Order: sequence, then structure tokens, then C-alpha cells
Amino acid sequence: MAKGLIWATADDLARNKGHVLSLYRQILRSLNSPELPLTWAARLSKKAEARSIFLVASEERSVHNIADLIDVAEHTLSLLRKGQIPKLPLI
Repeated sequence: MAKGLIWATADDLARNKGHVLSLYRQILRSLNSPELPLTWAARLSKKAEARSIFLVASEERSVHNIADLIDVAEHTLSLLRKGQIPKLPLI
């Protein structure tokens, strides 16, 4: 992202789009893992939570907030891959 700017430009948003979509898909896929101690209803609930968070976050235009959201998504994904459920909301 551009250095020194507070708001993301169209180029910044386009540059992050692939990475964010990849994180989104990986998180949804990880929630299907049999290693997670979740019931079917809990899995559906966590998937709905992830979808709603990504939907709300898609409106974000602050460079710093976008970077923070990507960091949190990567951390959440690492926990899910270890078979752990994040204590707080997914993202």
C-alpha cells in the first residue's frame, strides 16, 4: 500500500483483492476441518460469522485498518489450521 497515505487508493484495493479472497476461501475451508471440535450447526454459525465480517470489512478504506484486518485474518487462519477455535470472533 502507498506509504504516507491514510486512505486506500483504487490500486491499493485492487492489489489486496486476490489476497483477501484467498484468505476468505481458506478460512471457510478450514472451518470444515474434522480436527475442529464443532457441531454442524456451530460450523454453519462460524461460516456465517466469517462471511458477515468479510462483508463489513469490504467497505473499509483506511490503509492501516485494511492491513490490520489482513493480519487478523492470517492469525485466525493459523489457529484454525492448528485445530484451535479463536476465543474472540473469527476476524
